[in-house]
Amino acid sequence: MAIKRSSTGRRVAVKPASGKRGPGKPLAAKPAAKPAAKPPGKSVAGRRSAGTHPAANPEHRARSLARRLALQALYQMQLNPRPLADTQKQFAADPEADRVDMDYFRSLLKAITANREAMESRLARLCEISPPELDPIEHAVLWLGLHELESRPELPYRVALAEAVQLAKQFGATDGHKFVNAVLDRAARELRPHEYGRGQQA
Repeated sequence: MAIKRSSTGRRVAVKPASGKRGPGKPLAAKPAAKPAAKPPGKSVAGRRSAGTHPAANPEHRARSLARRLALQALYQMQLNPRPLADTQKQFAADPEADRVDMDYFRSLLKAITANREAMESRLARLCEISPPELDPIEHAVLWLGLHELESRPELPYRVALAEAVQLAKQFGATDGHKFVNAVLDRAARELRPHEYGRGQQA
């Protein structure tokens, strides 16, 4: 699903009108100054994030792609709600889905949609912007980060934060990644207090 950011980069909810994006279009990353912007229409799975080393572990890479595909799906679900099974089927048909950890993608969508109300309550406490007013990209990134902090204890909290911040940098508003990092840092202190404390002492 393509996304066009406002020139101001404000973190406000997008109000889709007649220009609402149709389903199935790949999420477009913000163009970088160097090199030139990537051509439209390329799938999420086919792009390498700015911070991904080419020699990255294939399993890690597949999960990073799963998060990006989940971000695309969660964005769409906010603007064009549809049954979860239909959304999963649509994104499983991505032409490069064989490079994505599809089991992890499905587990992310299933868990986040099932626990959405609880995550919204936590977000209301953690950030100064009420959940309904969040930019839909940052909203989806925060869901992903909260889920991994709470339900994936085997994943170091610093990795969960780094993955979320990278998504916000690539797809979110200008400086949106700073907002995401601040909110998830607070969440890590609540959800991973012992690990967080060790990380701060390191």
